[in-house]
Amino acid sequence: MTMKISQRGLDLICRFEGLRLTAYLCPAGVLTIGYGHTGPDVHERMTITEAQARALLEADANRFAAEVADMLTINTSQDQFDALVSFAYNVGAPKLRGSTLLRRHNAGRFSDAASQFAVWNKAGGKVLAGLEARRRDEAMMYRGVWR
Repeated sequence: MTMKISQRGLDLICRFEGLRLTAYLCPAGVLTIGYGHTGPDVHERMTITEAQARALLEADANRFAAEVADMLTINTSQDQFDALVSFAYNVGAPKLRGSTLLRRHNAGRFSDAASQFAVWNKAGGKVLAGLEARRRDEAMMYRGVWR
C-alpha cells in the first residue's frame, strides 16, 4: 500500500515532539534533536537550524510512513495512517509491527484499534502525561475527529 503522511500528520508529530535545536536526552534517555530526531548522527552539544530540523522531520516521517505502509493489509484512511505514523515515529516501527493496535487495525476492528493507543503511555516504565496526551490525540486522529 503506497501512502504518504499528510501535513496534518506532520502537525500532530510536531505538536508533541516540539522543536529543540540543541541535542537533549528525552524522557526515555535517548539523545534527541529537532522534532524528535534520534540516531547515530545525533551527538551531545549538537546544534541545528530550524530548516535542518524540518528536513530531518520530513525524512524521518517519510521513512516511518513507508514502514507503516508496508505493515498494512487493508484499506486505511489518511487519518488512520497519519495516526499510525505518529505512533511509529514515537515508539518505533518494530513496536507497532508487533502490537495489538496493528493487529486490530488490519482485522478491520477500528474501534478496538483506537482504544489501543492509550496502552502506550509509558517511557522508562513510567506513565507520562505528555504520552497520555499524545496517545489521546493519535486516537482522535485515527477516529477522524482530531482538531
